[in-house]
This record gives sequence, structure tokens and C-alpha cells, in this order.
Amino acid sequence: MRVVIAEDAVLLRAGVQRLLADDGIATAAAVDNGEDLLSAVTEHRPDLAIVDVRMPPTFTDEGLRAALRARELVPGLPVLVLSQYVEESYAVELLSGGAGGVGYLLKERVADVAEFTDAVRRVAGGGTAIDPDVIAQLMARGRKNPLDALTARESEVLGLMAQGLSNTAIARTLVVSHGAVEKHIGNIFAKLGLEASAVEHRRVRAVLTYLGRG
Repeated sequence: MRVVIAEDAVLLRAGVQRLLADDGIATAAAVDNGEDLLSAVTEHRPDLAIVDVRMPPTFTDEGLRAALRARELVPGLPVLVLSQYVEESYAVELLSGGAGGVGYLLKERVADVAEFTDAVRRVAGGGTAIDPDVIAQLMARGRKNPLDALTARESEVLGLMAQGLSNTAIARTLVVSHGAVEKHIGNIFAKLGLEASAVEHRRVRAVLTYLGRG
């Protein structure tokens, strides 16, 4: 597995690269700006791009804009945003873009190396890894909610799915049986009109619907 890292803070960039190497994940390129990110993903075609939001020259939203452009250049490129900030407009566009392989983690809330590398592998494999605070901020935008048909418990289950939790982890978090979680997820798929296909594919589509909220 190979990744490209785009992070302007040199110590953090080197630290992430070292953590990934310790877990057997190679870094094809490590850059400090959006333009170099685009060049790197085009050249290396990595399994994942790990991108900060604010990078040179203006330190506003260059990273997310570059991530969106990278997905145009390399269709289906998995992207994991690792930032201190939630840049809402571009985040919604990235997370609700209709494809899996997306993540958004907040740097100060990444407290466990194993959980971080698990998120890296999950996003690279086409799944999702979204920090609960990111979900909360995006849900507070007040956009029309297409998920009104879901019960409170089903919405709670879908929120945990968006964080990347497995059925077993969801059951443990909610203190319910594994079968109850499977039933809730089946109801979610049915209410969102997600017809039978690969289970993981429907799971990602449900999460993207949740994050896009229309």
C-alpha cells in the first residue's frame, strides 16, 4: 500500500510518514502544498492521499480544493483529510461526491496510533472514517434532511457507521445485540432506497447520503 501525504508542517509530515512506515505503509511522496499534491498523485497513482486543509500560499482551503481536483485527475482516489479545521463547503463536496474512500479526521482528536492506521487502511479500501465533531458541524448546516424517514435509533446507527465503526463496535457502543444492529442497518438501506448489492458498497452509499443530506 502506498500513500501521498500533503502537509505543510514538516514535523507532522515526517511523523505521519514514520507512523505509516511502522505499520508497513509506504509513502510514495510527501509534499507541502496543493500543486505538488496534484503532481504527486498523477505521477504515483497512490492507494490514498492524506491531505491537510490549510496549506500555502494562503493557508485557507488549498488542501481540500487540491483533494477535489486530485479526485478529478485520478478518479476514485481515496482521500483522508487530516486537519485542525472543518472547512464546511469543500468538505461537503468531498464527502458527498458519490464515491467511497473518504475520511475527515481532526488532528487533535487522533489519540491512538492503531486507530489512525486502521482509518488509513479503511479509507484506502473504499470505506469511510469521519470524526464525530466533523459530522456534527456538517449536520448543523441546516440543509434539507433527506433522512427524516429514519428513526432516532437508525440515525444513531448511521452516524456510528459514518465514523467507520463495524457492526460489532456499534452493538458494543449502543449496548444492543449484533442482530439488532443488522436489523437497523437493513431498515436504513430500505428507507434510503439502496437496493441489494455488495453490502459494503451499500454501507458507503448510506454514509455518503447521511453526510450529503440531500
